Amino acid sequence: MTYVLPQLKYAFDALEKSIDAKTMEIHHDKHHQAYVDNLNKALESHPELKDKDLEELLSNIDLLPEDIRMAVRNNGGGHWNHTFFWDILSPDFQNYEVKEGSKLHDMIQKYFGTYEEFTTQFKNAALSRFGSGWVWLVKMSEGSLKIISTPNQDNPLMSVSEIQGKPVLGLDVWEHAYYLRYQNRRADYVDAFWNIVNWSKVEELLG
Repeated sequence: MTYVLPQLKYAFDALEKSIDAKTMEIHHDKHHQAYVDNLNKALESHPELKDKDLEELLSNIDLLPEDIRMAVRNNGGGHWNHTFFWDILSPDFQNYEVKEGSKLHDMIQKYFGTYEEFTTQFKNAALSRFGSGWVWLVKMSEGSLKIISTPNQDNPLMSVSEIQGKPVLGLDVWEHAYYLRYQNRRADYVDAFWNIVNWSKVEELLG
């Protein structure tokens, strides 16, 4: 298959409360498009892989041909991560509370104590990620929730990830995701993130 850039479900300026329109435009149209283009280019030399699902490729990174392994890891990861990221953001600013009594609310309480403690631990993971990467809320195979951080465009689906699981929430902490508005203030960007999380989608991914 040929991978394509997914269309956003909202306008570039829809998340202006937390992320400015220019950042969204560059992030989606330039950065994400580059990951898609480079992934397709990497797979050209191995047509036997073109019909495989992207998650299948990422979950078996260490089994891919060596000549394209890093390209698929970086660009396939970049494509999957950003597609995921756009889907868990929402311009519906009335939707930024985890609903009390929901499965997600109950699991956050079970594994983190309170919503406030959860967001504190998530923020600490984002701030302690040196350089570029992502922070994830992951559903582990036994059903628990865990906060982890991955470098570059790695994600918890990858066989090379130190901790593997199903991502249900993720935050891009590459500078290109926030620098125009926040410059070096990553902490402010993380705080603003909570205003635009689509908790309904996170609940859906939780299963």
